[in-house]
Amino acid sequence: MAEGIQFTCNSCGKSITAWDDGNPYYLDAHGKKQYAYHPDHRRDQCIGNDAPYLCLSCGQEFMVDSRAPREACPQCHSSNVADTFHLNDRKCPYCAGGVFVRDPDFHAIS
Repeated sequence: MAEGIQFTCNSCGKSITAWDDGNPYYLDAHGKKQYAYHPDHRRDQCIGNDAPYLCLSCGQEFMVDSRAPREACPQCHSSNVADTFHLNDRKCPYCAGGVFVRDPDFHAIS
């Protein structure tokens, strides 16, 4: 079961939805990533996870592969990045004046 939550900037209103399980994947016969989201029975074949991240400096959204993690934004090279599932109380890069707050009224399960 996967849990979805949403963070909203308390200044500009920018919202980001995040899932706790990211994007688990396995490699097919050609070595290409195939994603297996809950409740896909192929999840037991998964060898890695692409997790969505947000650069807290420039606002770039990008994926981080658990098998080849990166510690910096691919656009601005800042190390001020965060997994989108952990944005609570983090400074909003879109307006630079607010922080992300978890929306208590948003909750999804898959």
